[in-house]
Amino acid sequence: MRNSQQPESSVRNEMSARQTRTATDAASPSVIPFAERVTCTVAAACQATGLGRTKLYELIGAGKLATTTIGRRRLVLVRSLRHLLRADGPEAEG
Repeated sequence: MRNSQQPESSVRNEMSARQTRTATDAASPSVIPFAERVTCTVAAACQATGLGRTKLYELIGAGKLATTTIGRRRLVLVRSLRHLLRADGPEAEG
């Protein structure tokens, strides 16, 4: 292989990879940081808190965690989740 062919093919590959990344980035939605979200799924709440699904549903049933249901999907209000986990929240006092 001649040296003049190597840079040309690597430039082509680099340009192709850059175009692919740009197309992929444009197609994917922007990621919203967890603290800025309005709602999250129960699975995401479990992952963020380290609590299990059963415990989260117990908190929901006890009225300590606010949720909303859209169709068949239950979403946890992140504001409520953050309030529950605050160190100076009502559960930390007593």
